[in-house]
Amino acid sequence: MLKLGIISLMIEEITAALIKFRDERDWAQFHNPKDLALALNIEAAELLELFLWKNAEDANVDKIKEELADVFSYALLLAEKYNLDVKQIILDKIKLNDTKYPVDKAKGTAKKYDEL
Repeated sequence: MLKLGIISLMIEEITAALIKFRDERDWAQFHNPKDLALALNIEAAELLELFLWKNAEDANVDKIKEELADVFSYALLLAEKYNLDVKQIILDKIKLNDTKYPVDKAKGTAKKYDEL
């Protein structure tokens, strides 16, 4: 449980740094939920583009880090907008997926839960 507490503190620290960066530039006015969700999707597409027409090992890791940071940043800002506890919503989703994908049925297969 100590590790999860540390993760929560890290998420809070990163979110606070993002908010400070945003607020110093007066960008909160642009960070409504719709635009944050759009930005998240656009950054995810930019991450995907790094793999387009290549083998995974040929993708530029430095560029992957930049785009992944953007994806995480917008996701954290969107969670903050709705006052969501990032650690808790992830743990809740893992619990939900645990019921949808029981180990005895899902292990080693990529089938969707309704095909197991």
